[in-house]
Amino acid sequence: MPEGPELHLASLYVNKMCNGVVFTGPVRKSEVSKSPDVPFTCEAYRITAASRGKEVKLTLTPMKSDSSKQRVKAGEADHPMDIVFRFGMSGHFRLTPEDELPKHAHLRFYSKEKPCRVLSFVDTRRFGSWQPNGTWQPDRGPCIMFEYKSFRENVLSHLSERAFDRPICEVLLNQKYFNGIGNYLRAEILFRLNIPPFVPARTTLEGLVWEDLYETNKTVKNEITDTKTSGRAKKKGVKGEAGDLLRLCHTVPLEVVNLGGKGYDPMKADYSEFEAWLQCYCVDGMKSVRDHNGRTMWFKGDAGPMVPKDSKSPKAKKRVKKQDDHDYTDKKKAKGRTESTLKKKVVKQETVTKTPKKEKDVRPAEARSKRRQTEKAQEVKTPQNEKRSAARRRKSSSAEPTAGPQRRSSRVTRQNRK
Repeated sequence: MPEGPELHLASLYVNKMCNGVVFTGPVRKSEVSKSPDVPFTCEAYRITAASRGKEVKLTLTPMKSDSSKQRVKAGEADHPMDIVFRFGMSGHFRLTPEDELPKHAHLRFYSKEKPCRVLSFVDTRRFGSWQPNGTWQPDRGPCIMFEYKSFRENVLSHLSERAFDRPICEVLLNQKYFNGIGNYLRAEILFRLNIPPFVPARTTLEGLVWEDLYETNKTVKNEITDTKTSGRAKKKGVKGEAGDLLRLCHTVPLEVVNLGGKGYDPMKADYSEFEAWLQCYCVDGMKSVRDHNGRTMWFKGDAGPMVPKDSKSPKAKKRVKKQDDHDYTDKKKAKGRTESTLKKKVVKQETVTKTPKKEKDVRPAEARSKRRQTEKAQEVKTPQNEKRSAARRRKSSSAEPTAGPQRRSSRVTRQNRK
């Protein structure tokens, strides 16, 4: 999911690729998108971009023209328009030739040049959105990267609120205070500070000061007091200087930005250097568990006292089971049948080797049943057998009425004898 660094790199990409490019005509939306139409059309306009946390703003600026006729045209825009984008899980921008339009280009800006190029907002999963004539979302806090001072003050001035009763890993995703932090950034920040993810957020942030002395090049000698030995004080001083959670919320995202196009390059989609930069998120040897919101948290060591009780780490086995459960093809069924029959055969062979006595009992019974079946089949086929069966039926019918009186007479004689 794109986070603060990716959205800032997206704005840099737009400014670089659209520098000097003149766009024209209406802004077109795909038929499948549920986001609003952009009521903007202009003969000539330019596009610039800016980012703030997890939002990107495109500004469409009409170019001034000497001819007054073009300005008077109905529907022509004569004022700039801001469009605020939120990327969701897969949003990004791409500038391509018109004949190489991406498959999931849901909002398109066409250039005036020939051959025409198109700036597209591409969103494969369609969780992203845009807002015409939009502004920065008021519920979001200051940007962690480019509004660091106000971001720090905003967090420390609201520590008494109920939001900070939650685990620190979940509070870091609260965009009201940590605008730009996402799933991979929270894992990397907590890992570097060796902070368990499920400890109370308030206790983690309470000891921090409003003004970051490290950033303003001031000494940190007098931060820690009441220490018993100077050696322990020095060690604690080092931890206090490097262990500022809010500072790392600012510096770690800037490391990703400094990767440049290697961190965000939609044309090449090469993230090898970014993956090499990761120390905790999706790294082999690290633990993972789902938080109370269902988001996967990556960490090392102890999870902390506020870990969900029935939390289970997402494993590859579960994914395999899901794939098997949802695979209803004929091939899959045939494989299942063959596997089951093979297992049954193996079980039969094992029982045969273990209990040879049962074989003797079973084989004659099978032979007898086969003989009876063959005899019955022969009786049905031959006419002689049909005559014999009819004669047997006659004898049995003639014998049945005599059986009753004989029994009765025998009973009467017995009674008379008594």
